[in-house]
Amino acid sequence: MRIWDLNPGYLNRQSLLGEHRELHGIVSIIKNNKKGYSNHPETLRWVGYGWALKQRHKLLVAEMELRGYKDKSPVLLRTKPRVWPRCYLDKPVKQISILREKYKNLESGRIPLPKNAQQFWAQHKYSVMARDISAYKNIGKWVTSKSGSKDLSKVSEDISTLLRNAPEQRLLENVLQHMWGYVSKYSSLSSKELHSLEMNALLNNIQELSLSNNMKYLIESTSLSELSAWKI
Repeated sequence: MRIWDLNPGYLNRQSLLGEHRELHGIVSIIKNNKKGYSNHPETLRWVGYGWALKQRHKLLVAEMELRGYKDKSPVLLRTKPRVWPRCYLDKPVKQISILREKYKNLESGRIPLPKNAQQFWAQHKYSVMARDISAYKNIGKWVTSKSGSKDLSKVSEDISTLLRNAPEQRLLENVLQHMWGYVSKYSSLSSKELHSLEMNALLNNIQELSLSNNMKYLIESTSLSELSAWKI
């Protein structure tokens, strides 16, 4: 039983659907006071964090929908306080290692498992930009430094923790415009139609055009699915 702390884009089909199933199992244990697995470390980690479980479920569903799956099983838990568990059972860098070993002879996820801090950063930069410009600049400088480029442990934990915060509305428009720049040439939207789109609709267009035109940079970006899991 495991709820990953990594972006669901790293999970292959089996792991993605498996986490979704196990998350609902944990919800059922907590909500109905069931005894089975009630003392499992993963279950205990989420007791009192109904909002976080609900948000993780939204992240899973956003990734599932990007891959063509439909979810009809909402998480019905109390949503306060809006905080995440304070601990990781395994640090993000360890979770990457676990998945790498697990997928050795299997299909991988939408996003390739990062080999270094720079690759992890490239996969998360738009998600970070949507939350904190200062962090975006500082992490970008760090991963290009001699020490930072090798420090996947620190970068993966810092970014994974930062992405537990909701994107800032004032930054989202800029992020979506950056992403749109990669796919705009494939769009039939007029300038007027483009500017009339709400952000969710714009993100949907970016997703569709990225997938249909095999835009690797965006397909391997966490932002392609995770931004839609938040109210934008």
